[in-house]
Amino acid sequence: MPYEKLEITTPAPVLSWANHSLGPEETKMAKNVASLPFVFKHVALMPDVHLGKGALVGSVIATKEAIIPAAVGVDIGCGMSAIKTSFTAMVYKPLPS
Repeated sequence: MPYEKLEITTPAPVLSWANHSLGPEETKMAKNVASLPFVFKHVALMPDVHLGKGALVGSVIATKEAIIPAAVGVDIGCGMSAIKTSFTAMVYKPLPS
């Protein structure tokens, strides 16, 4: 499925796989999220994206050196849990040019 780069001015681009246009409040929320300083590469909007509380439900927000648990959009049926694993953190370092 192809995506569209939204024509909004933000530090991180917003790529949309949605099959509908965003309303004014959804666009404002996408701009706010894409302007966060720790967004990694871009914000992705899935086909079911819709207005949430703080973040769009159906958005994917990869972050660098940050975790934002409230970015699930507060949708019914959405959820997350904190589970201790054996994995350790690794700092992202770009490859030398």
